[in-house]
Amino acid sequence: MEICPKCGLPKEACVCETIAKTKQKIKVKPIKKKYGKISTVISGIDPKDIDIKNLAKELKSELACGGTSKNDEIELQGDHVKKVKEKLISLGFSEDSIE
Repeated sequence: MEICPKCGLPKEACVCETIAKTKQKIKVKPIKKKYGKISTVISGIDPKDIDIKNLAKELKSELACGGTSKNDEIELQGDHVKKVKEKLISLGFSEDSIE
């Protein structure tokens, strides 16, 4: 059985990511790209505490859109600001930490 080096609990019962989710200051904003296309950018997530690539994959499949994760930001194709906020809250992020 593996033990988490941060919290000392077994890997299955580790609470580090749950605690990290409440401490994030996440910004969700639409930006205009080339040719008038709109993208949704999610920034402020600490890559040391939360797996950004996995989170981006989950959001893309949930919202049925393309996107990428680079420079500690997640970029989704299309205007998904409200849906992203709802999905982040359902994934355990604090509602107060999302702007």
